[in-house]
This record gives sequence, structure tokens and C-alpha cells, in this order.
Amino acid sequence: MLTDGVALTDQHCHGVVTADLDRARFEQLLGEGPRGTFDSTLGTAVRRFCAPVLDLPPHAGADEYLRRRAELGWHEVSSRLLRGTGVTRWLVDTGFGPEPGHPAERMRSRTAHMATDPALTAGSQRSARLTEFGALAGGTVDEVVRLEQVAEHVIAENGYSATIFADIENALRERARHAVGLKTIIAYRCGLDFPLLYAPPAEPPSETRLTDPRLLGWLVGLGARIGAELGLPLQFHVGFGDPDLRLHRADPLLLTDFLRATADTGATVVLLHCWPFHRNASYLAHIFEHVRMDLGLAIPHVGLRAGAVLAEALELAPFRALCYSSDGYGLPELHYLGALLWRRGLGRLLDEWIADDAITTADAEALVRAIASDNAAQIYPHSHSTEITGTP
Repeated sequence: MLTDGVALTDQHCHGVVTADLDRARFEQLLGEGPRGTFDSTLGTAVRRFCAPVLDLPPHAGADEYLRRRAELGWHEVSSRLLRGTGVTRWLVDTGFGPEPGHPAERMRSRTAHMATDPALTAGSQRSARLTEFGALAGGTVDEVVRLEQVAEHVIAENGYSATIFADIENALRERARHAVGLKTIIAYRCGLDFPLLYAPPAEPPSETRLTDPRLLGWLVGLGARIGAELGLPLQFHVGFGDPDLRLHRADPLLLTDFLRATADTGATVVLLHCWPFHRNASYLAHIFEHVRMDLGLAIPHVGLRAGAVLAEALELAPFRALCYSSDGYGLPELHYLGALLWRRGLGRLLDEWIADDAITTADAEALVRAIASDNAAQIYPHSHSTEITGTP
């Protein structure tokens, strides 16, 4: 396949659980709801494609798979699966879960492994997690900073002072100096039909967990301006997620006014995941030159339907607009399946296009390289991290 062996940049992912897992805990991480299951397209893909990486036959039973996983231990399993992705650059969202002194974003069971050492600073803990992930995965690891996490950390530390908005901006600028991208989860908090504000609201925030649309609209506007100034893309969670989300409010078409407002500012907006709105996201990437998109966690969740979802995304999206990501979280199986199913899905799709004489082999190879890493290289700055390639 044209996709075999091509190096990937995973433009949006998270860390993995650094502990061994029983079946209940493992299955919790196999879905976006309160409990996933092996009895799903994703669970079937784990048994089919991840089992051989752990020296098991394809389609090994769930119990057999988990026994072998326990025999090898989380460290060996994570290293095999992460390094088997072919990813050479990882852009990691470090904001999923609590920081020292910071209220939990969503204290679900899948963030329990991110417990922190009170003797370390928030910055050193983030750095330690990135270093640990890099040692497991190899390649270059960089940080994507979550806007809401920074703002809530400042509020938790400083309270509702008269300078709170300036304090938030200063903290965000400091974090952005060491990052390659910014991210917002405003879709979870109030939906994507938020008011874009260029000045902070008259009243300071009265809550630690931010949900007020006006305050969040100011924060996202601030992130877009800082991103444009520093050359950092602003990522938006779009489409399906966990039960905190109201899916109809995560349709990227609700961002149309925001995209019009930011079109000529130098900002780059990246729409993450997108399913089931990936065609809507494709349309936005088609009409707004500063919009990029990925399919993220949709790819491992849809399994062998990945090719169909990729085909639908490419119906309108310019080839320069689509980037690869896994949105892997907790289980290294998700990072691995994101890469493997992307390669299979896109490879088979392009084989069909070549067979139909819809595209030349040279153009297809260029498209693969673009989505795999070249498009991300065009929008994300050079790495702030040291490459880690040695044996973990």
C-alpha cells in the first residue's frame, strides 16, 4: 500500500495509563461513554490487530488478550504499540485531567492514573509526563495547551481578583511560549455557538469550572489572537465525545461566524475528530483557507469503516487541509489502531482511485505524505522538545 512505512505526525493525542489494567478498567477506556466494551467495532479491532503485536494470533479472545497484556506489563505493551504506529512526532494535549491546585476537568475513571506529586510544580509534572510518554513512544513530543485548563488553574490559585483577566492572559502567553498549539473544549462547556468577545466581560468569573458562554467566548478569542501572534494553531474539539457533550452543539457549522471573523487575522483553526460532522468540517475547510481538520478518534472507533469516513472527508476538503491524528488516550491500543486503520483505510481508498484512473500514483503518494505529516509541518512550529529515540 502507498501508506505503508510513511512516517506520521500525530497532531492530537494524549498520554497512556501507566499501570496494569483489569478487564473492567480496560473496557472503560474502550469507549467514550461510562463503559466501553469488547463487543464493539473498536473491541473487535483490538483483538484483530493489536493481538499480534503482543505475540497472540489475530482475533484472540478478550480474556486471552488481557492475560497476555498482564504478562507483558503495561510498560512493554505501551512501548510495542506506540512504537508500532510509525509516528515520529507527537503533539500531546496535557490538559486532560487535574493539575496541582487545579480542579479536575472531568474526574472520570480514565484520568485516575494522572495523580500528581505535590512536591512537583505543575510545569515539572507536565514535563515529566511528556518525557515519560516520549520514552515509551520514541520520536519528538510537543505540548498542546488547553485554554480552559490554564484559565481555571489561574482562578483556582488567584481567586476572583480585579486583575483576573490580565492574570489569565499572562499565564496563557507564558504557557504558549513553550507549546506548538492551543486547544479549546468550548464544545463541551457551552457549545460552538458562543459569542466571540474581544474584551473580557464586565464581571469577573464567579465559578472555578468555566461554563459561561461570554467568558468562554472571550477566552477563545484570546486564544485565537495569541495563536495568530505566535503562529500556533487553535484546535477545537468537534463532534462526538463523552457524555458531558451535547452532540448537536458540537457541529462545526456553528463556528461559521467565528471563522469569518478570524479569516484574515493570521489564525489557523483545526477541527478535531469531527464525526459525525466530518462532511460539515470538510465544507468549512473548503471555504475557509485557514481551516484544517482531522478525523482523530473517529478512525479507531469506526474500525474497517475508516476508508469510508476518509472518503467522505475528502469529498470537499482540500488535500492540504486534512491532517492525521489518533486522539489516543489511556490505552496505547487507541494510538496504534488510529495509525493502522488510517493506513489501511487511506491506502485502499487510493488504490481504488488509481484503479479508476482518478488520480496518478505520484499524486496519490503526495496526498499520503501531505496528510501523514506535511500538512501538520506547515502549520505547527518547530519542536520545543528533544527527540527521544532510545530503548525505553
